[in-house]
Amino acid sequence: MERKLAAILAADVAGYSRLMERDEEDTHARLQVMLRDIVRPTMERHSGRIFKIAGDGFLAEFASPIEAVRCAVDLQRETAERNGDGFQDGRLVFRIGINLGDVLADQEDIFGDGVNVAARLEAMAEPGGVLISHSVHEHVDRKLPVRFVDQGECALKNIVRPIRVFRVDWETADPASSQREDSGPLGVPPLPQVASIAVLPFATLSNDAEQDYFADGLAEDLITDLSKVGGLLVIARHSSFAFRDRSMDLRAIARELGVRYLIEGSVRRAAARVRINAQLIDASSASCLWAERLDRDLADIFALQDEVVGKVISALAHVLPSAKPLPRRRVTNLEAYDLFVRGRALATQSLRETRAARPLLAGAIEIDPGFAGAHAWLAMSHHFDALYYGEPLDEHRAAARAAAEKAVEIDPKNADAHIVLGYLRAYEGEFEAGVAEFEQGLRLNPNHSAGWAHLADLRVFEGRATEAVECAENSFRLNPYPPGDHYSFLGWAQYAAGRYHDAAETLRHPQAGGPGSKRNLAAALARLGRTAEARKVGREFLSEFPNFSARQWGGTQPFRNDADRQHFIEGYIKAGLRE
Repeated sequence: MERKLAAILAADVAGYSRLMERDEEDTHARLQVMLRDIVRPTMERHSGRIFKIAGDGFLAEFASPIEAVRCAVDLQRETAERNGDGFQDGRLVFRIGINLGDVLADQEDIFGDGVNVAARLEAMAEPGGVLISHSVHEHVDRKLPVRFVDQGECALKNIVRPIRVFRVDWETADPASSQREDSGPLGVPPLPQVASIAVLPFATLSNDAEQDYFADGLAEDLITDLSKVGGLLVIARHSSFAFRDRSMDLRAIARELGVRYLIEGSVRRAAARVRINAQLIDASSASCLWAERLDRDLADIFALQDEVVGKVISALAHVLPSAKPLPRRRVTNLEAYDLFVRGRALATQSLRETRAARPLLAGAIEIDPGFAGAHAWLAMSHHFDALYYGEPLDEHRAAARAAAEKAVEIDPKNADAHIVLGYLRAYEGEFEAGVAEFEQGLRLNPNHSAGWAHLADLRVFEGRATEAVECAENSFRLNPYPPGDHYSFLGWAQYAAGRYHDAAETLRHPQAGGPGSKRNLAAALARLGRTAEARKVGREFLSEFPNFSARQWGGTQPFRNDADRQHFIEGYIKAGLRE
C-alpha cells in the first residue's frame, strides 16, 4: 500500500433500483453501453482511471483536479445528449461527486477518507449534477469556464468534520465575469444556496452630519444583529455601504454583491422622535416582502432596533424557518451610543482615523462603563496603532488587551472582542489560545469578514496554508468590495500555499494595501523566476521600509514550523531584500 494525493470522482445512476425493478435486462444493457461508449472514452480523454465498478456506479482517480472536473462536466453533457428527448422516467442519469485528498492505494484499489468524501458528495448531488469539495474548488476556481456555487458547510455521513461544498454550474457560466477588475480576485460572487442579504446605508432626510452618523450606526447594528442569525449570509458593511451614492437598480446591486435580499430605508431624527422607513426587497423578483414606517420616541431606539430585526426575520420565514432574533446586551444611554457610532464610523473609514476615534470611544465608556461594543472598538483602535503605525508596541498592545478582555467580560457574545483579543494573544505567544478566541468569535458571528481575513493570517502561522486561503476567500465572499488589507491577507495565504501566480495577481490589485503587500508580491515574483520585476517591487518596498531585514522579521513572527518561516525569508532574499 502507498499513500498519494489524488482527485477521486464518484458516480452512480440516479434511481437505478427503480429502473431495474421496471426492466432489469434493458437497464443493465443500456448502462453497459453507456460505460463503453461515453464513460470510458471520456475518462481516457482526461487521463482518468476507473478503479472500481459496483452495480450502477464507479470510482475513478485523476492526478489533476482540473481534469477530474472537466471529465465530470463532459460526462454529464454527453449523457444528457445521449438521453435526448427519450422517456423521462427511463433515462440513465449520473450523479457525481469529486474530492481531492490523501488516499491509500495498491495496484487494484484505493481506500480512505479521500474516497469516502467523494462518495458522500455523489450521494448529495442532484441527478445530472456535480458537487465538489473545498479542496477541489481551491485548485480549479477561476481556471475553468464554469461557475461554482457555494453550498456552505455540509455534514457528511461518517465524516467527522463538516465539508464546504460547491455545485458546478456549466449551463449559466460566464467566464468573462471572473476577470472583471472591479470585482476583486474572486470575481462576481455567485448567488449562494443559503439565504443572503445586504443592508444598504440608510438615507437621511437632512444635511446634518450627526444624523448621517446616527443612520449609519443603525444600519451597521442591523448588519451585526442579522449576522448572528443562523442560516443567513450577510454582506459586510464595507461592501454594502460602497453603494451609498450609486444610482443603480436594486437588482443590479444585488447581483454585484451576490445576494438575493436587500434592506434599504431612511432615518429622520428630530427632537425626541425618530422615524425609520424600511423595506425588505427580494431582488430576484423585485418584489417587496416587508415595508413599514416606524415612529418612536428616541429613548426607544434600542427596542426599535430589535423590532426591525424581528420583522426582517419574520418576513424571511420561508427561507429561515427556525431563525429567531438573538438576545443582545445593548447600551441604554443615547449619548453614549452617539459617541460610539461616531467613533466606530471613523475607525471603519480608514485605519488612519483610528486615533481620532479613540477619544469618542473612551467618552462612550466614561458615560456607560458597561458598553461592551465601545470597549471592543477601543481595543481595535489601540491594536491598529500598534500593528500599522509604529506607535509604542507594548503600550498599545497592553491597552488593547485590557479593553478586549473587559469587553468579553461584559458581553461574552461580542464577536469583535473575541477576535481582537485572539489576535493579541496569538502575537503575544499564546498562539493556541489566540486561535481559540478567533474561532469563538466566528462561531458567534460567522459573517465577520475581517475575522475570516485575520484568521487566514493565523492559519499561515499554524502551517495550514490551504485553510488560510479558504478563510481569506470566505472574507471576500462576505465583503466583495473589501479594504486593502483583505487582498494582502489573501496574497499572503496564497504565497504560503505555493500558489505564486495567484499571489502575484492578488497582490497586484490596485486596492491591495498594508505593508505586507509589496513585500510578498516581490517574493512571489522571485519564486516565479521573474527576477527583474521582483527586485523592482523590492526596491519600492524598501523605499518605505529601509530598515527591513528578512531574518529579523522572521524572528518576530509566530510561525509554528520553521520551514514555513524560511519559505518567506528565502523568498524575500531572492527578491533582493536585505537578509
